[in-house]
Amino acid sequence: MPKNSKVTQREHSSEHVTESVADLLAHQEPVDYKRSVLNVTGETWEKQKEGDEDLDAERPAWNSKLQYILAQIGYSVGLGNVWRFPYLCQKNGGGAYLVPYLVLLIIIGLPLFFLELAVGQRIRRGSIGVWNYICPRLGGIGYASCLVCFFVGLYYNVIIGWSIFYFFKSFQYPLPWSECPLGKNGSVAVVEPECERSSATTYFWYRETLDISNSISESGGLNWKMTLCLLVAWSLVGLAMIKGIQSSGKVMYFSSLFPYLVLVCFLVRGLLLRGAVDGIMHMFTPKLDKMLDPQVWREAATQVFFALGLGFGGVIAFSSYNKQDNNCHFDATLVSFINFFTSVLATLVVFAVLGFKANIMNEKCVVENAEKILGYLNTNVLSHDLIPPHVNFSHLTAKDYNEMYRVIMTVKEGHFKELGLDPCLLEDELNKSVQGTGLAFIAFTEAMTHFPASPFWSVMFFLMLINLGLGSMIGTMSGITTPIIDTFKVRKEVFTVGCCIFAFLVGLIFVQRSGNYFVTMFDDYSATLPLTVVVILENIAVAWIYGTKKFMQELTEMLGFRPYQFYYYTWKYVSPICMAVLMTASIIQLGVSPPGYSAWIREEAAEKFLFYPTWAMAILISLIILASLPLPLVFILRQFHLVSDGSNALSVTYKKGRMMKDISNLEDNDETRFILSKVPSETPSPMPTHRSYLGPGSNSPMEMSAAPNGRYGSGYLLASTPESEL
Repeated sequence: MPKNSKVTQREHSSEHVTESVADLLAHQEPVDYKRSVLNVTGETWEKQKEGDEDLDAERPAWNSKLQYILAQIGYSVGLGNVWRFPYLCQKNGGGAYLVPYLVLLIIIGLPLFFLELAVGQRIRRGSIGVWNYICPRLGGIGYASCLVCFFVGLYYNVIIGWSIFYFFKSFQYPLPWSECPLGKNGSVAVVEPECERSSATTYFWYRETLDISNSISESGGLNWKMTLCLLVAWSLVGLAMIKGIQSSGKVMYFSSLFPYLVLVCFLVRGLLLRGAVDGIMHMFTPKLDKMLDPQVWREAATQVFFALGLGFGGVIAFSSYNKQDNNCHFDATLVSFINFFTSVLATLVVFAVLGFKANIMNEKCVVENAEKILGYLNTNVLSHDLIPPHVNFSHLTAKDYNEMYRVIMTVKEGHFKELGLDPCLLEDELNKSVQGTGLAFIAFTEAMTHFPASPFWSVMFFLMLINLGLGSMIGTMSGITTPIIDTFKVRKEVFTVGCCIFAFLVGLIFVQRSGNYFVTMFDDYSATLPLTVVVILENIAVAWIYGTKKFMQELTEMLGFRPYQFYYYTWKYVSPICMAVLMTASIIQLGVSPPGYSAWIREEAAEKFLFYPTWAMAILISLIILASLPLPLVFILRQFHLVSDGSNALSVTYKKGRMMKDISNLEDNDETRFILSKVPSETPSPMPTHRSYLGPGSNSPMEMSAAPNGRYGSGYLLASTPESEL
């Protein structure tokens, strides 16, 4: 029996009771250790189990298994599946990239995703409570996760705001980004120079939407249009979250399923477009040599890591509302592979549409360069003998132009550059890799302007982005609200509203004219390194401190079957090593790549790479330090006993006239004797389950298989918390 074990008592009178553990055990009959906690009340196992289930019902629960699965899918399937995965697939070898991605999904993603689902479901608390339970000295993991969720939520909701702006702008024909606006030069109408030198969609994004400044140092004041859209975005998130899973769970039915409807519609429509097959063939043509590039594996591991939402706390928060006998292994496998197939589906859609766009742009290139050649023929710069006899300029194909281009390049080798002719190769258009906002708000929007009924498709596309973002934001915000509410017992509605208002006010930095540069900074640096450290420590806490064997045994009791031995080895060896390699590679990448951003220069109508100024570098470094700070801080405070680790505190819960008393901060010299006060604390228990006394010679403690707090009658319950054994 650990030295700091507690005794829980229900009072029958106003008299104080003083008992020692030895006194209690001396009068007890043999206990069925396999089925029950120590029962000194005279109640039957069935009656105690009913009480446990009553208390278990106090925690909110999902209305159905489908609602929970949709919530996990909505959280893990986000904007990155649509605009990050296709880019990485194109950049890193096409179809060959799927091999390292799938391998790393199986050996890193699935085991760690299963681990987070399991600890959340077993302990039934948010990230702070979970890691305080498993290892108090690593309790900073939960706080670090909350901070990272806050940083990510700040800029992620800005992207939803951009999508809301485009959504409302889509209800007009023609689409406002289909043509360059006209300006006045005196009495003459001229095309806006910035738009003429770039493109209509690029101009609309940088000038009409963001009204972007030339650098991060030029604030330019607030963009009122984006400020209103950000307010709408935070209002949506607040309304979805205000009742916890009772409200967010219902939202998930639409926000999780609607994107799949849109993707399927886009795929069907895209496959009917001219050139769609070219895009898909280009996408999945494997470049096998890329598989030997370590950079490809690093980027695949990073994408797996973020695609499943590991380390944020959202996965733990959602699974904490499950019943303890839920098959979380099935859930982990299902959600992981749905996430993968969603990425592949989105890639098919993106490159079907981009293949169509590439054909449009290639035809435009052919027409423009054919006009140049006709001009050179009319001015005798080029001889008519250079033109093949079968070429018809009124119906010029890309194949005919390429043949003519090669002939002219061969004959005019010395002066060819002066002609200014472009090769107009479809392959070059398809190789123009775009990701992130460049894909969603420039390339894809440009392609949709060529669709029949383009406003309809634009409305569908941006409504899909809003729902993808909303699903991820609900999971991200749950990674903040669930652990804070569980730990500090604040009112759910008040905290949720306050959190959204505070986040909106801080998020105003992202809707000034230089706001897009801050979005880039937060996206690149606020989460990657801190989350990698968080997940490594999660893995170590479970596999090496809590114990893989003990964890596997508890999973067996919880699930009703023993998980595959594969998980034992991945948790204990493979995943920590792979994550350590990923963290090292990320640090090297940060050191090698100079911290900078792509700025839009208005006068040049082009992007230009700029380095962050000193003050911006200070913010960047502060983000990384602040997100990681709880890890060493909590460890030091608890290692040197400067704060309580919560391992010797049991809390009070009232249920149908029964009560558990709160005894906290017992001194070491108190041994097992203490006096219960008359006035109970009303603080709900932060600890989910209490380990029962096993009797002499027991190797590992068995835990209650039901609720976080048992329902106890007259007498005593002996329990020791897991932290006391670490």
